Amino acid sequence: MPKHPLAEVFGFPTDNYSPEADRYRKNRLCPFNNKVPNCTKDKANDPLGVCTIFDNNNVPTITCPIRFRENWLIAEDAANFFFPKRALWTSITEVRLSDAHGKSAGNIDLALVSYDKNGKLTDFGALEIQAVYISGNIRSAFQHYMADPRNHHAMDWTHKPNYPRPDYLSSSRKRLAPQLIYKGGILQAWRKKLAVAVHSSFYNTLPTLPEVRPQEADVIWMIYDLQLDGTKNRYCLSHTRTVFTSFQRALQKITTSEPGPVSEFIDLLQEKLELKLENGQSPPTAPTLTDLLESDEN
Repeated sequence: MPKHPLAEVFGFPTDNYSPEADRYRKNRLCPFNNKVPNCTKDKANDPLGVCTIFDNNNVPTITCPIRFRENWLIAEDAANFFFPKRALWTSITEVRLSDAHGKSAGNIDLALVSYDKNGKLTDFGALEIQAVYISGNIRSAFQHYMADPRNHHAMDWTHKPNYPRPDYLSSSRKRLAPQLIYKGGILQAWRKKLAVAVHSSFYNTLPTLPEVRPQEADVIWMIYDLQLDGTKNRYCLSHTRTVFTSFQRALQKITTSEPGPVSEFIDLLQEKLELKLENGQSPPTAPTLTDLLESDEN
C-alpha cells in the first residue's frame, strides 16, 4: 500500500512544485480539455481535483474520465477505427442518446462524426470513457494535501479510516456493464461502432474478452497507461494496445458471472440453517432441498 493515495492533483504529481503546477492548484484548473478551464469533478464550486490515485502496487490508476482527454489522443485513436483514412471528422461531447420511446439511455461521452467537403454528416461512432470508481474517503486526503502541498506531499495516510482504493468491481458491474447494455445496444441496432477507453489496470480486471479480426470488430477497447516524464515530473497518457471484439460476445462475457460449485453454496446454507435452529427457531415445514432432489429422481 502506498503511503498516500494521491497520484495526480489538478493534473500534476503531488511533488511537482513548478510554477505551472502551483498555478493549476491555486486556480483549480484542469489541463485535460474539460468543458470549462476549471476542474468540475464532484462539485463545480469545490472540485475534487484528483485525476489519478495509486493502487496497491503503487501504480497510478485513472479515476477521472476527463483525464483521458489529454491531447485528444483517444479521439484520434477512435477515429482511426470508425472512419476511413483521410476522412474529415470532429468530435461532439455529451450527446444524449434516447430509445424508441424517447427515454434517455444516457449520454455518449464523445460522439465522433465524419463529414464531406460540404459539411454534410457521412458517418458517426461513439466513444465511451470508463474511469475507475474509488472506494473509501478520497476527499479527506485531497483536502489535507491541498492545505499545504509542499509539506503534505509525503503524508502518511495508511492509518486513516476508509483509505481510498480503486474499486474495479463496481466500475465494471455498476457502470461499464449497464453502459454497454443500454447505449451499446442502441448503437448495435444502428450498426454503428463503439470504442471504449480504459486504463490498463482496470481492463486487466475484466474477464478475457474473445478477440476478432480488426475488420470484423464493432467494439474496440482502447487501453492506456500513464508514463512518468522524469524531466517534467508529469504523467503522460500513452496508448498501450487495442483489443478488437464483437459487441455480443464481449457483452456476454462481461455480464455473465462465472459460477462456483453449487456444493459450496449448499454448505453455506446448511451452516446458516443449523445456526438458526440452534438459536431456538422452529424447523421449517416446507420440503428440504434433499426432499426435492429425491422427489425429482423418483
